[in-house]
Amino acid sequence: MTDATPLRLRPLADSSPSAVVAGFIAMMTGYTSTLVLMFQAGQAAGLTSGQISSWIWALSIGMAICSIGLSLRYRTPITIAWSTPGAALLITSLGGVSYPEAIGGYITCAVLVIMCGVTGSFERLVKRIPASLASALLAGILFKICSEIFVAAQHQTGLVLGMFFTYLIVKRVAPRYAVLGALLIGTLISGLMGLLDFNGFALEVAVPEWTTPSFSLAATISIGIPLFVVAMTSQNMPGVAVLRADGYTVPASPLITTTGVASLLLAPFGSHGINLAAISAAICTGPHAHEDPNKRYTAAVWCGIFYGIAGIFGATLAGLFAAFPKELVLSIAALALFGSIMNGLTIAMNESKEREAALVTFMVTASGMTLFSVGSAFWGIVAGVLTLMILSWKGKYPASATV
Repeated sequence: MTDATPLRLRPLADSSPSAVVAGFIAMMTGYTSTLVLMFQAGQAAGLTSGQISSWIWALSIGMAICSIGLSLRYRTPITIAWSTPGAALLITSLGGVSYPEAIGGYITCAVLVIMCGVTGSFERLVKRIPASLASALLAGILFKICSEIFVAAQHQTGLVLGMFFTYLIVKRVAPRYAVLGALLIGTLISGLMGLLDFNGFALEVAVPEWTTPSFSLAATISIGIPLFVVAMTSQNMPGVAVLRADGYTVPASPLITTTGVASLLLAPFGSHGINLAAISAAICTGPHAHEDPNKRYTAAVWCGIFYGIAGIFGATLAGLFAAFPKELVLSIAALALFGSIMNGLTIAMNESKEREAALVTFMVTASGMTLFSVGSAFWGIVAGVLTLMILSWKGKYPASATV
């Protein structure tokens, strides 16, 4: 798979039911995991419901346009998401500055991201990371969410086991529809068990609100620079690793630049920044999205379409996703990622001289540790690279390190 192909673009013809389902699950995974953080951060900062709705609208429209545009441009499943660590960061930092100053911090972050993309510094860095470490990074990122299905079984045993065995049975007879089957059965079981609750759901169109930015040193230090650091280390680097691990070699610089420009334009409407996705991207790049790797880009296109729909009705998202039991969402995301984590572990352990470094990368990333406010994805790569450098010093690799 490469970043270019001479074949004519036919997204509808290349699409399939499994691609639509993968796109929907990717969208649902992205929203349900961190949407509550957005409301929490907004309420803590004293934002109005209109400003919070505009915030979600801006992020959703940006993710929709970039996911669809980049996927069609490179014919690769490129999924865009907002920064989850960034949303968590805003819970504590957004209330410390005025909202216009926070918008100024968002713009500062976007400009820094654009500079990384235009100069090519980020792409030069990721190209130096061995494929085994990139794959181990992917597996580590996905490990926690994939293991959540078994934790969820403690709370809703019947629902989770019903979805799990449906997945296995359908996988045996019709692999491309295994995740779809699990989703349908999970929804049915949830309904029968009375776990679906649409009482908090009300249809309401989001209205974007412009906020004129104001720049301050405090906002730059507390919001702009930290957002930039977590965007590059916790989102963009893993996002590129996901694409590489599944065989998609698209240039990183145009992707980073595009998301930076979109973040810059949408910042006055509340967007704190959009970046390459990692977990939701793996849903679209994995085998469950489409049996043909060259047609998996349609899953990311569908994800973008669902982003756009969700953005238009941004004010109603919380009620919609609250209607589904948490265990269903966790389980379907885990099942959709099984193929990606298997592929990541396989590639990570493929090179005997890099296995120990890949293992360290996987374990540090999977630990979920945070050091100096930087997430485990970054430290996993750092630990893996250091391990590889030490064990392969002067071209000699200790015999004990091979298996």
